[in-house]
Amino acid sequence: MGRITEDLIRRNAEHNDCVIFSLEELSLHQQEIERLEHIDKWCRDLKILYLQNNLIGKIENVSKLKKLEYLNLALNNIEKIENLEGCEGLTKLDLTVNFIGELSSVKTLQGNIHLKELFLMGNPCADFDGYRQFVVATLQQLKWLDGKEIERSERIQALQNLPVVEQRIREQEKAYCLKRAKDKEEAQRELKEEESKGEMGRSHTGSGGHWHADLSATLPSFEESKDYIQAPEIQEGQCKGKELDDREDDLEFWNKPSLYTPESRLETLRHMEKQRRDQERLSEKKKKVKPPRMLVTEDGRALNVNEPKLDFTLKDDEKRNQIVLDLAVYRYMDTSLIDVDVQPTYVRVMVKGKPFQLVLPAEVKPDSSFAKRSQTTGHLVVCMPKVGEVIIGCQRTSKPVKSTPDSSKEQTSKRSQQMERLEVDPSKRSIPDVANIVQEKKHMPRRVRTEPKIIPSEEDPDFEDNPEVPPLI
Repeated sequence: MGRITEDLIRRNAEHNDCVIFSLEELSLHQQEIERLEHIDKWCRDLKILYLQNNLIGKIENVSKLKKLEYLNLALNNIEKIENLEGCEGLTKLDLTVNFIGELSSVKTLQGNIHLKELFLMGNPCADFDGYRQFVVATLQQLKWLDGKEIERSERIQALQNLPVVEQRIREQEKAYCLKRAKDKEEAQRELKEEESKGEMGRSHTGSGGHWHADLSATLPSFEESKDYIQAPEIQEGQCKGKELDDREDDLEFWNKPSLYTPESRLETLRHMEKQRRDQERLSEKKKKVKPPRMLVTEDGRALNVNEPKLDFTLKDDEKRNQIVLDLAVYRYMDTSLIDVDVQPTYVRVMVKGKPFQLVLPAEVKPDSSFAKRSQTTGHLVVCMPKVGEVIIGCQRTSKPVKSTPDSSKEQTSKRSQQMERLEVDPSKRSIPDVANIVQEKKHMPRRVRTEPKIIPSEEDPDFEDNPEVPPLI
């Protein structure tokens, strides 16, 4: 069940920058609120308050809202008009489709002199004989009742018949109060029966669970393994049986006739909450833990994976001899949530823990690879240089991984053309040969040139071996 909290009011005060003390308009409809509280302390300047379609059973804690002009409490469980005397500026009050049976409680609004519009249609008191005449005569400041304008002649006639109409209204109120007391007793009795049934069901399921546990502990090992294999099927059958029982209970609840009372509204809401909790519990049980996605097979082969479901392009830049991956990462994602891993044969990018892996068409150099991110689009660009290279002449060209016959012919023709340009026939030269300008034998200057030493041999006839002459070396 919902309650009025400071956080709830702040979330519904976005138009006022979540400031609640100066709030003038507040909408808390369809919040399953059971009690009206805290608003008169936190939002003193309120002028418009929407509280329709909740489970509020009593008007309270609004008497300090002096500036309140419009209060909407339609589709709630209110049975009596009260505690609105302090709302001095109240001009419009909507109590459509509630459970107001004490029509005489409208007398508490006589002090709200600025009240011009009142809505009571859809309440039990609206079916009373003389309902409109009694309200028109009691609240003379009203201009509109249930969306219909009050004419002067109608008010004069209502004032004339007020004593008779008031007596009739009191008798109808008394009969309604007796009927309402019986309905309350019946609702309380049914609620106690439901609670006792629920306690009995819980005790039976608890004892059954203990018995099954004790029995399984005494079985032999072979039976244990057999039961272990069949356990998922048994659990699945139990879940299906439980779902069928819940469906039957649900059909029985909705097909059961009931009166439209505050208790029946509360019972319906509790049943819906129970259904919601059971559904969430079943969905949690059915959720299976996903196994980690396989990125590399057992034989070491990498797989293509795109778990984050991102667009990408892979280009082979032959001019720069590299492979370029352009991954369309979300524009406003923080770069710390992205992890890049380049391997010789594949590249892997983890985006918020989800893997993107792509097998490369050629082997690359992981150490020379680099990644960068665009500041405008957020795309991630990974540049990965290839491994193979070929050097021809003074030019450095990349060695293609896969070559087709056409491409090989083109490359050979280009190489032959380059060789023809470099080779020249000496007979066809029209310019002097510059290759032999420098002579092979260089004549050194006379002052520098030395005469070769002549070492006489012993076979020379003019040779005389004089021992007194020292050797030449």
